[in-house]
Amino acid sequence: MLKLEARAQTSRLWSLASPLLALAITVVIGVLLFVALGKDPVKGLQVFFWEPIKSPYAIGELMVKATPLLVIALGLAVCFRSNVWNIGAEGQFIIGAVFAGGVALLADKDTSRWIVLVIMLAGIAGGMLWAGITALLRDRFNANEILVSLMLVYVADMVLSFLVYGPWKDPGGYNFPQTKNFEAVTQIPRLMQGSRVSIGLVIALAAVAALWVFLFRTRAGFAQQVGGLAPAAARYAGFSSRKALWIALLSSGGAAGLAGALEVAGPIGQLTPYVPAGYGFAAIIVAFVGRLHPVGMVFSAILMSMFYIGGELAQSRLGLPKSLTGVFQGLLLFTLLACDTLMFYRLRWLAPQVHKGAS
Repeated sequence: MLKLEARAQTSRLWSLASPLLALAITVVIGVLLFVALGKDPVKGLQVFFWEPIKSPYAIGELMVKATPLLVIALGLAVCFRSNVWNIGAEGQFIIGAVFAGGVALLADKDTSRWIVLVIMLAGIAGGMLWAGITALLRDRFNANEILVSLMLVYVADMVLSFLVYGPWKDPGGYNFPQTKNFEAVTQIPRLMQGSRVSIGLVIALAAVAALWVFLFRTRAGFAQQVGGLAPAAARYAGFSSRKALWIALLSSGGAAGLAGALEVAGPIGQLTPYVPAGYGFAAIIVAFVGRLHPVGMVFSAILMSMFYIGGELAQSRLGLPKSLTGVFQGLLLFTLLACDTLMFYRLRWLAPQVHKGAS
């Protein structure tokens, strides 16, 4: 029989191998799912894992999807390492998009190109403001940040709907709930002609390096992590738990807001009720699959964006529901949680004992 036996210390090998095993199990379950739905599993795997990388254009689209996921996940990593559970990055993403969109709507054909910088700063400010509500309620009233940040997602969604159905609605938009298209001068600069990849990718990669330096090479980053791992030790060392809370939530909210600004002033080009794409929730999976490490989250963001693109292709080519993307995301998260057990426990085979009968 098999028995789970506690390890003396966490296995470093399994901390790296667990996400790979989780991905493999997710693929196997995915194959069984395709078979159960009467679809060719080979074609199913192709649309998820080959189509998104088969051409330079496809890789560019993969980077477009991966950019907001990575930016949001980097901010969430600061929170989770600080033991602050911000589950509302989707709401901060939406409000960041609203703030950025509000600035973009002020532009006309004579506006300076520098407005792009203002748009991104507005997105950061919007996300920080929305996360700041959670920080304030947690700091002053000890409210649960999980519930507060999650409920604020739905408030943010209503704010966006009010604006696009009401005062910001395009009068020439045939009554569709959307703003007018933003002026070309407000568009986030693209890296190359013929591709939708913008400077947001460069910003995201720069943020990866900045977060690595902050977490592993600065006293402030050390204080954040100590506060999350051992609050009593942090207080003894003189680190402020209140400061850590505010830094964690404001940085996370600012990152999500920046992602919202990059999205509406980039690929979307206007505000619509469909701005919320689930990136804020998917980024939680990105953060944990990437082990809350800046470099690891680069690879997990690419993997998650493959799920997004694969889900869209499966809908159009295989006639499968769009919700398949969420199914794969959920499978990856749950299998990762299950495989993480091997970090703390080892499987030991126990031979069955033979009981001798009484003579």
